[in-house]
Amino acid sequence: MKNRIKGVLERIAEAAERAGREPTEVGLVAVTKTHPAAAVREAADAGLTVFGENYIQEARDKIEELADLDLSWHFIGHLQRNKAKYAVRMFDLIHSVDSLKLAKEIDKEAAKHGKIQDVLVQVNLGNEPTKSGTGQDEAAALCREASRLDHIKIRGLMTLPPFFDEPEKARPFFAALRRLRDQIAALSIEGVFMEALSMGMTGDFEAAVEEGATWVRIGTAIFGARQ
Repeated sequence: MKNRIKGVLERIAEAAERAGREPTEVGLVAVTKTHPAAAVREAADAGLTVFGENYIQEARDKIEELADLDLSWHFIGHLQRNKAKYAVRMFDLIHSVDSLKLAKEIDKEAAKHGKIQDVLVQVNLGNEPTKSGTGQDEAAALCREASRLDHIKIRGLMTLPPFFDEPEKARPFFAALRRLRDQIAALSIEGVFMEALSMGMTGDFEAAVEEGATWVRIGTAIFGARQ
């Protein structure tokens, strides 16, 4: 695994340099969905510190088992409102806020813990009915409305583009998210920080980095096929 991680980090760095960016601008979220706690521990031993989970129950078991490690956990899957209370307790960053109702629920739970919850707004750029995310045209309004909540902080945007066998076909979606980020940033909405772009996975992360990703979510290239 150490060699796989090294290879991924080298590819991130090379993609950043091709785009005239510093490799340190790009964070790696190691996606541990379906992989056991032992695999997370091995990745942590190899130097990784940020891990992403898609499901609350699975994450809860792993996080408890790995409580002796100093790790940062990100929630990257679809979050149901009735699971917000768990997400707020367990995760440093929630990548998948796609509605004001969910933002309000996260805000309510964060208030109970005296916490400001960092979140990203998920945008469904492909308008795919099977995927979560607010529409591109609604994203700015969602950011504005959610910015009025006291216990969440919007840190940027996330997208999951349509699946393509060819990474270059995903590039326009990554570029579109970057442009949307810049448009929202230009609105200077108080309490909205458009610093993060979560985009790119094992099959297309180099294109995402070249288009401005600050978080890439990589599982298979690190842990192998899902178990």
